Amino acid sequence: MTTGDGPGAFGDVPRGLRASTAIVACLIVLAVGGWLVATVLARLASLTLSLAATLLLAALIMPVARGLRRLHAPPWLAALGGVLSIVVIVAGPLALIGNETVHQWPQLQQGIGQGVDRIREWLLHGPMPITSRRIDAIGAEIRHRITASAPDPAAGASAAAQVAAAAVLALLLVFFVLKDGASMWAWTLRMTPEHLRPRVDAAARAGWDSLVAYVRGTVVIAAVDATGIGIGLVIIGVPLAAPLALLTFIAAFVPIVGAAVAGAAAVIIAFVSKGITAALLVIAVVVGVQQSEGNLLQPLIMGRALRLHPAVILITVTAGTLLAGIAGAVVAVPITAVAYRVFLTLRAPLPIAAPEADDADAP
Repeated sequence: MTTGDGPGAFGDVPRGLRASTAIVACLIVLAVGGWLVATVLARLASLTLSLAATLLLAALIMPVARGLRRLHAPPWLAALGGVLSIVVIVAGPLALIGNETVHQWPQLQQGIGQGVDRIREWLLHGPMPITSRRIDAIGAEIRHRITASAPDPAAGASAAAQVAAAAVLALLLVFFVLKDGASMWAWTLRMTPEHLRPRVDAAARAGWDSLVAYVRGTVVIAAVDATGIGIGLVIIGVPLAAPLALLTFIAAFVPIVGAAVAGAAAVIIAFVSKGITAALLVIAVVVGVQQSEGNLLQPLIMGRALRLHPAVILITVTAGTLLAGIAGAVVAVPITAVAYRVFLTLRAPLPIAAPEADDADAP
């Protein structure tokens, strides 16, 4: 059999074409493998999201557990304290926001009615007048579409039960990660060939460091955005300022897209409740805060935790949304950032020295 560039089965094929064919074949194999993995993860969506939420929450709350351990609390008590802090952090603001929403709902309803009347008058007497009958038909069509798209009560109850089960599973897994994270990772590392363990350990720790930096940086940026926009909404007099600030905080975990959605919600509420002037002021506040965050806070706080091009982020968020809805959009970017950091570490010429077992950010 003839090999190389001599005559034979492949001898007449240019080397560049052979190299291109090999690259394309590898890309096809990777694409098929990625599709299979994505299909399996989509079928196990609840478990996948629980695992992703576990890692995100553990990365966020690890300092609480370590602080309790420094106070000589046993590992199980330190882990329990971390889990309880998650419950307090989530349940506390939701309770306060729910109370304020109920309190301000009548005012918002009145504002929405006035806003709808203003829109109707503008449509009737604006630059392109529309007849009253046509406006009524459009309103009826909108109400019909909203009613038709409303989820079935049984399906809604089933989805709520799945979310609750996934949340409970995530909290239980967070407890075990905080309590036994180091031993769990040591056991996992023993499953790899001995000569690969230093490199695998270094890559995993680099990925964990990237996840920790991403989660903590996102929390800080989200808090700054929510505070700045919330203060602006209070000054302008927009109702439901606190719920909108909370929405801004949560939306910050979906890069680029989340900020646009939260800002649009604030502008719509301002328009229907206070009019066009208030809406324009809210636009100015939202744009000012988000530009300051994007140009100043993002590079300073995030650092090297998220070295992804905005186009890659948009594609990642879209893919996560298609696979798992809103939850997929939240976890898609950190998963991609961690995978990218792990890939860079694995392809490094020499293994990176692994931190000690008591590293402050190690699980």
